[in-house]
Amino acid sequence: MRVLIVKLSSLGDVVHAMPVVHDIRAAHAGAQIDWVVEPGFAPLVRRVDGVHSVIECALRRWRTRWWTGDVRREWREFRAALRRPRYDAVIDLQGLTKSALIARMANGPSYGLANRTDGAGYEAPARWLVDHAIHIEPRIHALDRSRVLAARALGYRADGPPQFGLRSRLPAAAARTLVFVHGTSRDDKLWPEANWIAIGRRAIEAGWRIVLPHAGDAELARAQRLAAALGPACEVWPAMNLDALTDRLGATQGVIGVDSGLSHIAVALDLPHVQIYNFPTSWRTGPQAAHGHMHQVSIEAQPTPAVDVVWNAWAQVQRVAHK
Repeated sequence: MRVLIVKLSSLGDVVHAMPVVHDIRAAHAGAQIDWVVEPGFAPLVRRVDGVHSVIECALRRWRTRWWTGDVRREWREFRAALRRPRYDAVIDLQGLTKSALIARMANGPSYGLANRTDGAGYEAPARWLVDHAIHIEPRIHALDRSRVLAARALGYRADGPPQFGLRSRLPAAAARTLVFVHGTSRDDKLWPEANWIAIGRRAIEAGWRIVLPHAGDAELARAQRLAAALGPACEVWPAMNLDALTDRLGATQGVIGVDSGLSHIAVALDLPHVQIYNFPTSWRTGPQAAHGHMHQVSIEAQPTPAVDVVWNAWAQVQRVAHK
C-alpha cells in the first residue's frame, strides 16, 4: 500500500498528525507513506519512523513570488512529484481548501474531513474537493482527529497510545536538565516572567539545571532576562534550527512549557512534561491520560495557572516517570 499524507502546518498540528504513520504501518505492514508539508517542518517530518519521502510545499513563499520563473519551475516540480506515484489513498488531515486542492492534485483517491471539529481550522470547500469526505465527532482531541480520519479512510481501528516515531539523536544530558519552553506564537498564551523565575528558583534548589530555548528577538530578550534572574544554573541555548532543537530537547530530562509547537514536540519525544494553558483548551491539544501520558500533564487556569500548581504537577510527573 502507498499512502500520501497532506498536513502542511503548523508545527503543533504537524506533530499531532505524526502517530498516523505508525497506525497505518501497524494496520498495513510494509505500507509506504509520503507526506506533503511546508519546508520549515520538513526536517522534523523526515525524522518520523516510517515516513518514506517528504514532498515540500512552499505555498507561503510561492504566493509572494508567483510571477517569477523560479517559482513556476518549483510549482511544476511539486506537481510532478504529486502525480508521479500512484497512491492507494491520499489523506488530507488539514481540512483547508489549499490542503484539499493538493490532495485532489495527487494521483489517487482522496479522503478528508466532512465537518469542522471544535477549535480546529476548517474550510467548507475542503469536503467537496476530496473524493471521500469523512465525518468526525465534533469534540475530539487534535491528535485523535487525525488518527480517526486515517483509520476510517483505510479501514482499520486506531487503538492504543499514540506512537509518534520521534526521538533524539543525542545522548542524554549529563546533568539533570529541565527545559523551560517560555515562548509561543500568541502573547495571551504566555506565562508571566515572575512565575518562570519563581519556579526556576525552586527547580534549581532541587538540583535542576535550567535551559531556555528561543526563536526570534522577543523570545531571546525574555530568555536573557530569565537567565539573569536565575543565575549560573540557567543557560540560554543558542539559536538553532528545528532539527537541532529537537535533538537538544530530547536529550534533556523534562520540560515545563506553555502551549506551543515546541511543547508538543516534547510530548512526541515522550519527555516528562507539564504543559501550561491560560484557557480551557487543553482537552483538544494537550497531553492526556487517555493517550497513556501519565508522566505528561496539562495544567490550565484563568488568567494563568499559579506557580504552586505547576510545581506540584511537575513533582507528580517526576514521581510517575521514575516509578
